[in-house]
Amino acid sequence: MLRLSGITKKFPDGKDSFNHVLRGVNMNVEKGDFIAIKGVSGSGKTTLLSILGTLLQSDSGSYMLNNQEINTPGVDYSKVRNEKLGFVFQDHRLMPQLTVLENILLPTLAFQNKTELAQIDYAKQLMELTGITSVANQYPDTLSGGETGRTALCRALIMKPLLVLADEPTGQLDAENARNIALLLKKINHELGTTIVMVTHSAETANVANQVITLKDGVLQPSC
Repeated sequence: MLRLSGITKKFPDGKDSFNHVLRGVNMNVEKGDFIAIKGVSGSGKTTLLSILGTLLQSDSGSYMLNNQEINTPGVDYSKVRNEKLGFVFQDHRLMPQLTVLENILLPTLAFQNKTELAQIDYAKQLMELTGITSVANQYPDTLSGGETGRTALCRALIMKPLLVLADEPTGQLDAENARNIALLLKKINHELGTTIVMVTHSAETANVANQVITLKDGVLQPSC
């Protein structure tokens, strides 16, 4: 479903030279996989996830997603993000003026004027699956950390994406809520068959995935 071949990315370091963050990343992801990418701070995990999410373009290499070459002129990246990708950010990025249900449904309005009834029904199914039905009409500032994380996960799933990308999804949570969100990702992967690629510095969070890969020296390598 996803294949990276020779992905490179460098950034200016302010000294008339470049910091080569990714040095030829290769990765294959099959439908239904749950992959965790580990690495020390500054190893390029978020850069790699940003490339997967089309938020950042690589300098070179091939990125195939569902048989479509993403690194090519003419690709509508906003449409790819909305229709094929779901995002779970470390800071969740919920809209404070919207209720939980409205936040979950927000991606449905990217290319249409009105949310469909079927999408509302699916949002309710996701809230039931993740245990947040009781807070559907509450606003983000009234939620616990765990409820906020579950809302963000439902929002990532509402468009039934090919791939969910999770960037340190437990990074701002206490140990108990972090464990619960990690297990919830595993449940989503198992029960919905959702393909997930997650980056994390936490060994405990990474271990809920089906496969753990380490990003080191700009390349991916299987973890021992």
